Amino acid sequence: MTAVVLIIHLIVALVLVALVLLQRSEGGALGIGGGGGGGGMFSGRGAANMLTRATAVLAAVFFSTSILLTILARQGEAPTSVFETIQPTTSEQPGADTPSDAPVNDQLPVLESEPQEPQAPVSE
Repeated sequence: MTAVVLIIHLIVALVLVALVLLQRSEGGALGIGGGGGGGGMFSGRGAANMLTRATAVLAAVFFSTSILLTILARQGEAPTSVFETIQPTTSEQPGADTPSDAPVNDQLPVLESEPQEPQAPVSE
């Protein structure tokens, strides 16, 4: 199923790129591709509307296949959460002396108060 949807997705992407390239430029960003009187490949308003509608339909199909591929890729995986990866400390285990509503600072381990100076390397 995933392979079929992926092939459809790739074909839609290629046709979508081709349709966008076929459309006439109306913005005149660099003065290329649009303008001028003469007839182009499609010179009527009907052809432009057809290309615009086909582009919109293919864009909707492209987004749909993208979402479907995402759903298919996630299928079968167990949901993961950040909270599931945290290991409980001894104060969070049932029956511990520290209440669960104690401040977080009270639950953290105490570090040494004075830092140790680095040792010089030993030469042989």
